[in-house]
Amino acid sequence: MDVPVWLWVGTVVLTTTLLLVDVLVIGRRPHEPSTAESARHLAGFVGLAVLFGLGVWYFSGGDYAGQFFAGWLTEYSLSVDNLFVFLLIMARLHVPRQFQATALLIGIVIALVLRGVFIALGAAAIDQFSWVFYLFGLFLVYTAVKLVLDHGEEDPAEPAPVRWVRTHLPFSDHYDGVKLSTRVDGRRLGTPMLIVVLTLGMTDLLFALDSIPAIYGLTSEAYLVFAANVFALMGLRQLYFLIGDLLERLVYLSYGLSVLLAFIGVKLVLHAMHTNELPFLNGGEPISWAPEVPTWLSLVAIVVILGVTTVASLLKDAKDRVDAAG
Repeated sequence: MDVPVWLWVGTVVLTTTLLLVDVLVIGRRPHEPSTAESARHLAGFVGLAVLFGLGVWYFSGGDYAGQFFAGWLTEYSLSVDNLFVFLLIMARLHVPRQFQATALLIGIVIALVLRGVFIALGAAAIDQFSWVFYLFGLFLVYTAVKLVLDHGEEDPAEPAPVRWVRTHLPFSDHYDGVKLSTRVDGRRLGTPMLIVVLTLGMTDLLFALDSIPAIYGLTSEAYLVFAANVFALMGLRQLYFLIGDLLERLVYLSYGLSVLLAFIGVKLVLHAMHTNELPFLNGGEPISWAPEVPTWLSLVAIVVILGVTTVASLLKDAKDRVDAAG
């Protein structure tokens, strides 16, 4: 996929502009978004993602469009799991409800910048060392197993950089609206909001350790990887307020995501075998019997896994409610 520099620059400028406009609008009027507002904005971001995918289809073909949609759906589904942790962070730090939208958005912007670095490093590693797919694949399989074993035990510790900031810089105990710093008795102090956004940004960076290898298992095009991450993060704030208690009803989400990550991990290992260059495996030659999983099959598998997980979770929740009422 030949992506000219002007398209890269245009995409970064456009997406950054959308995020900055959102920050400025919300920053002027901190509030808890209504369901209608969240649904409207989320529909807009989803619509933009679909239009982008159709544009990729028109200019570059169905295979690349399928890679984008598969990557976008995967990043979005992994982002839903992120929301569980975001809820815990907001509760632990006692963030006022009307400030949570701003905190989420600023944290997401930080995460987007950091993920951009990860994407560039991943692309450089893949370009120079094809065997990195083995590492990505095995890491995703390990993550899938760990996700099942740790189900229900997510209580994220404060990231080390945030602990360093908290202990080395002076902080106020009180919020000053959505400001990251405030002045008390002539001294410039950080506010709790600064701790909140740093924690959200650094926590999402940790999630990128899973999501970036996962999407590189679906497409090796750095441009599509970046676009899928941008669109997934763009709608994350709206999704947080829209689905609310629905998160608690998705009881099988961790299991569904573990199956999804394991599937992509195996796909990556098979791809690495197909392009094998490691001298101690098959004499450094490609392993011919290793199949390649086509893009369409990946897309179908992602939709089926997420669909079954959601339906099974809601049926289980409905049964539990009936049992509790009876």
